[in-house]
Amino acid sequence: MKIIPNKSAVLFNTNQPLKVVELEIPKLNFGQVLIKIFYSGVCRSQLMEARGFRGHDPWLPHLLGHEASGEVVEVGSGVTKVEVGDKVVLGWIKGQGIEAEGAKYVYNDQIVNSGKVTTFSNYSIVSENRLVKIPPKVPLDVAVLFGCALLTGAGMVLNELKPNSEMSVIVIGLGGIGLSALMALKYLKCKNVIAVDISDEKLELAKLFGANHIINSKKENTKDKVLSILGDYSDACIESGGKTETIELGFSLIKKTGKLIFASHPPEGEFINIAPHELIAGKQIFGSWGGGCKPDIDIPKLAEIYLQGKVPLEKLITKRYTLENINEALLDLENGVVFRPIIAMQ
Repeated sequence: MKIIPNKSAVLFNTNQPLKVVELEIPKLNFGQVLIKIFYSGVCRSQLMEARGFRGHDPWLPHLLGHEASGEVVEVGSGVTKVEVGDKVVLGWIKGQGIEAEGAKYVYNDQIVNSGKVTTFSNYSIVSENRLVKIPPKVPLDVAVLFGCALLTGAGMVLNELKPNSEMSVIVIGLGGIGLSALMALKYLKCKNVIAVDISDEKLELAKLFGANHIINSKKENTKDKVLSILGDYSDACIESGGKTETIELGFSLIKKTGKLIFASHPPEGEFINIAPHELIAGKQIFGSWGGGCKPDIDIPKLAEIYLQGKVPLEKLITKRYTLENINEALLDLENGVVFRPIIAMQ
C-alpha cells in the first residue's frame, strides 16, 4: 500500500530540525487504523522530545505528534470501533479498543519508528484505542484540542481537583492546558479564579475563559498580589508552565491545606525544591497524567461544554502552519508567541 504524497516530519536527531520526507505506508497490522490527517496540534511534549529534554532517545529516527483530527481511510483486522469515512480525534491517552503496536516506516533503507499515535504527517497509522469519533458540530480544527490540551487541562479540574464554587484556584501558565483548565473552572462557576502568566495577551484571553483576576508575574509580585486579592493563599493551584520555578511558585501560593496539581514537567535532570515540613503540615502536590481522562467518555462531555458557546476554544488557534513549517511552529511554541500551534495538512 502506498499513498503519495505521504509527507512526514521525522526527528532524526534530537536538538536538530525535523526533516520533512516522504514515507511509504506499510500494510496495516492487527488493531491499526490508517488516518488521513486534517489538522495536528503541537504541544510542549513534542517540543521536549525534539530538543532532547527527556534524556536519551532510543527510538531515533521517529515520528512525533499526539493530537490531531482526521478521517479513517482503512482499518486493520480486529478493528470495530471506527469505520472508513469516520471523522476522528487522535490523542495519546488510552481509550477503548485494541492497543496495537506502533507502525514502522522505511526511509532510505532505514527504519523510522512511531508510537501508538503520531500526527506530524499527511497520513498516519494509529492504534484503535487512540481514536474517538469527533462529536457532531465540533469543527475539525477545534477538534485537535480534544486530543491533549482540553483533556489534560479540563480533566485536572473535573476529574482530579473537583473544586466547589467557593474554592479559590490559581492557574499558572496559559498555554492550551492552562486555558482549558480555566474553561472547566468557569463551567463549575468557581468564584475566585486567578490566572498567572508573563504574557498580557494570554492574560486578557484568560478573562474570556473564566479568570476573575489576572497577574503578570513578570511585572508584579505574585505572592503579594494573591494575598491582596484573596486575603490569604489559595485553596488550590493548577500549574501548566512546566518549569521548576513555576511549580515551586504554585506550591508557595497554596494554603497549608492546599493542593497543587501539575501536568507539564521540566527537562530531564531538573528537580523541584520544596520544604518537607510543608508536606507534613498538610500541603499536597500531585502530578497529572492526562487529567485522569477516559477519552471515550470525557471527549463527548467536553464537547457539550464547548458547544454551549460559553468558552471560545477557537481563540486558542491563533496561527496555522504547513507541515513544511513544523520547525517554525516548534520555535514559536518554545518562545511563547502562540497558544497552540496548528499544522494544517495539505
